[in-house]
Amino acid sequence: MDSMHVGFDLVVTWSEKVVESSLEMAEMENASPHEAEKWILAPNLYPNLDSSKGDRIGFASQLHLLVNALEMSFEAPFIEDFVSVENPGSDNLESTMVIPPPTVLDRVLKDLFLEDPQLPDFAKDEHKSSRAIKGAPVESLFAQFCLHSLWFGNCNIRAIAVLWIEFVREIRWHWEESQPLPKIPANGSIDLATCLINQKLQMLAICIGKKRELNEEFEDCIGTKDNASANMEVITTFCLVLVPLLLPVLFVTDSEQGEKMQEVNKVGDESSSFHARSHAFDEKRDSLLTPEGFNGSKTVESKFSANAQDVHPADKSTLDSMRRGSAGTVGSMKLLKLCQSLHAPFTQSAPLMTEDMHEERLRAIETFGFSFLERETLSSDMSAFKAANPGAVFEDFIRWYSPRDWENDESEAKGPSTDLTEGMNVDWPPQGRLSRRMSESGNFWRKIWDEAPILPASEQKPLLDPNQEGEKILHYLETMQPHQLLEQMVCTAFRASADTLNQTNYGSLKEMDTKMDQLYLTMASTLRPLQVNLLSNTSDTIEDLQRLCVVFEHVEKLLILAASLHRRFRQVPRISEAIFSKYYNFYLPNMGIGLADVDTQKEFDMKLQLSQNERQVVSNMFTPPTANQSWRKVLSMGNHLNGHEPILREIIFSMRDNASDNHYASSSPTDYQQDTETYRMYTCGTSNDLRDSLSVVRQSFE
Repeated sequence: MDSMHVGFDLVVTWSEKVVESSLEMAEMENASPHEAEKWILAPNLYPNLDSSKGDRIGFASQLHLLVNALEMSFEAPFIEDFVSVENPGSDNLESTMVIPPPTVLDRVLKDLFLEDPQLPDFAKDEHKSSRAIKGAPVESLFAQFCLHSLWFGNCNIRAIAVLWIEFVREIRWHWEESQPLPKIPANGSIDLATCLINQKLQMLAICIGKKRELNEEFEDCIGTKDNASANMEVITTFCLVLVPLLLPVLFVTDSEQGEKMQEVNKVGDESSSFHARSHAFDEKRDSLLTPEGFNGSKTVESKFSANAQDVHPADKSTLDSMRRGSAGTVGSMKLLKLCQSLHAPFTQSAPLMTEDMHEERLRAIETFGFSFLERETLSSDMSAFKAANPGAVFEDFIRWYSPRDWENDESEAKGPSTDLTEGMNVDWPPQGRLSRRMSESGNFWRKIWDEAPILPASEQKPLLDPNQEGEKILHYLETMQPHQLLEQMVCTAFRASADTLNQTNYGSLKEMDTKMDQLYLTMASTLRPLQVNLLSNTSDTIEDLQRLCVVFEHVEKLLILAASLHRRFRQVPRISEAIFSKYYNFYLPNMGIGLADVDTQKEFDMKLQLSQNERQVVSNMFTPPTANQSWRKVLSMGNHLNGHEPILREIIFSMRDNASDNHYASSSPTDYQQDTETYRMYTCGTSNDLRDSLSVVRQSFE
């Protein structure tokens, strides 16, 4: 009997039976195996150790090919060089490195970019140590690309190059058409624990989403064709009616001008609805395209920069009418120059960054003391603060934005903000000063404050330019060096392969849990040089990766066995646990060496006696024969199990006589009376062999 990757021998035995006649012998030949006294299960597992034939295709064998591709990736500076026939190093490429036909390529791309309305749970069934490997989640777009690459063209460098080029072209199409990327989480975040390519794809998905939002807003502003024609109608009315009426006004006296304007107002009332409809769009458009339009608002700062005693309670309504983008008051904090509550503004979210963007920012800070991104973010927050707090000064912003840079003489009162009339009773203005860092001459923050316009966050230019960042990401994917691609592919392929195996149900086999934990730790340690870009074409890491493939194959074999045993003996886990534990201890000494060194001649020997309640499970593994096979039963002996005839029968015939009545008896009178085995015959063979043997045995015994 064969259970997927596991073979079994079932031995059914009867103890000694006293047969007085050939009729009783015939009955015994047809006895059911379920009436046997013992059932012994003998696993046949040693062929699983033999990989010398090279016909085993699993994750480990393909990962070994991917490591070979990584070693060859240093031979060319560009991915296209491995595809082009004009590549000077193309002679080094083996003729066996074939590229699959276009039909196969199309099927792979369709599977990769198949739109799924529901994103998979990327953390589901993830091993606890999986994130220690800087790859990509198994269900993500790049991880699926790596898994497809393992079998695409048998994972040679040329096939990988072709698949990658088409993969990036498909991504560019999604970008240019503003189509969402499949298999990318839509939570608007970037997982810095994953590889850089996965981070770039996450950033690109965010840029596509923002690009779609801008396109929708633009279409809403333009409106439909009917709205456009209506707008043209109003403009025509303005040119034909209002302009002739306005021209005489320019050349009349003051008294006549009033009369003419009354006539203009009558016509203007008819078009007031048009102005109301277009006001919101014009205001938003002007704020984005003409920042100079806010220069008039800067008078607010000069108006309220006077001394505190010049401020009157009546100005509160004026301030509120000028306030924009307020998220509410900040406790009982007051502005320094005005006895008004300090308002926290709505600000733009900090732009998301990939790992290389963070590194670039840190290098800029080390060199210049600040980065361009920090300047843009700080200017945006200052503009929003000015809009939410008309008349605020630089010190007010520091007290709210960076409290550690404001040195209080006395702790300010805490609690809800009070009304303006009640605010006169509090201790105002607050006592304190800027820190030394902020009060230095030529301070970087103060310079930005002076230049920042008064503008709420809703009217500011976005900190993240989706078009610019999207093109940067596409440029990175299209121009990355081959070894940079293969390094991230190796890390992701190992992690995705292990995560796929980890989703296999093998029951509660503790030894298998231990080996999976060890595998992840070994992978994380071996793949670390690839994660920090320390690999070179002369590095010893390639040899370490090849040894890792061997370790991976050992664990993969054990997992296949564990899953097969669990599937067959789900109802009687004692059998699967006993067999796997025995096999694990048998195979464990071979797991630290190469597969070529495994002693395949050493046979795994185990005999497990089954209890009565376990027999039915084993019996169900013998499926009833088909109609074409059932006729053979009439030509064979009995002892069928679900219609199956035993492959081999072993029968021991013996005859016992009383020792006192024959020539075997001893001459000594002190011997006890006992039975002596006088005849013994052992037969082994098929049903036809046994049929002939039985006839001979019957004649001999009779």
